[in-house]
Amino acid sequence: MTRKGWLLFFAVSVFWGIPYLFIKIAVHELDPTVVVFARAVIAAVVLVFMAIHAKTLRQLFRHWLMLLLFSIIHMVGPFLLISYGEQHVSSSLASLLIASMPLQVALFALGFDKSERVNPPRLVGMLIGMVGLVILLGFDVGGNGQQWLGAIFILLAATGYAIGALLLKHQPLVELPRVSIAAAECSITTLILLPFSLTRLPGTMPSIQAIVSLLILGLICTALALPTFFTLVAEVGASRATVINYVSPAVSVLLGVILLHESLTIATITGFLLIVASSYLSTTGTIPFFRKKLEKQN
Repeated sequence: MTRKGWLLFFAVSVFWGIPYLFIKIAVHELDPTVVVFARAVIAAVVLVFMAIHAKTLRQLFRHWLMLLLFSIIHMVGPFLLISYGEQHVSSSLASLLIASMPLQVALFALGFDKSERVNPPRLVGMLIGMVGLVILLGFDVGGNGQQWLGAIFILLAATGYAIGALLLKHQPLVELPRVSIAAAECSITTLILLPFSLTRLPGTMPSIQAIVSLLILGLICTALALPTFFTLVAEVGASRATVINYVSPAVSVLLGVILLHESLTIATITGFLLIVASSYLSTTGTIPFFRKKLEKQN
């Protein structure tokens, strides 16, 4: 992990730690499809302008089929699944469940990407994080059928994110400009969801809180976050980059408890501590105690 990698890592952790709060606020008044559509439209306007300014948009048309597939896997599916999932689970739990993404990347890499295969210490770190997730599911979801449905939606969203992160490292996406990929992804999502959103528009003007939430989701959590995340993947690799999902829940849990008055249970705290503890190990691939011991020996 380089200094640039760490800076990008923490920036994306914040950018993707706050959307769960604003998704929760938005879906309280708006249909989840409308929320995702609005988020994509806002981000597309910004990102397409950036791509045009950088003169990189034309390169995308040769790879439109791959970009279509990537957009469905990495944005359309996950954004919809998270938005529908948050109708049944808290914003805090949603962000914590997304933390399964790094382990999923590691599992997919076993068969599809040798460069992303994790060493034993990093795998242990990811498994520790998953223990935290099991604690959350067992105690925070329990036997509630609706919450289980929401949790499954969000875990499937994490799967889409994991596959998308690996696709970014392979042809032809690896050679395309990061901002242009983000612009294409948001534009394709907008076009796919347009006909569905038109039938789900609200009958009255949404509240200021909902409108502000959509703007933050579009401008900060998408238009700014996507190019930053793509740069992070290029800098440190997909498996390390996706470990942001072990850190961003800190932001989400804090906002959910303070602003939405979501409960902070012993299970949430325990699961969160395990997830955060695994972040360092999963990212660096070393255990601090043993690393110091090895340094002394050398």
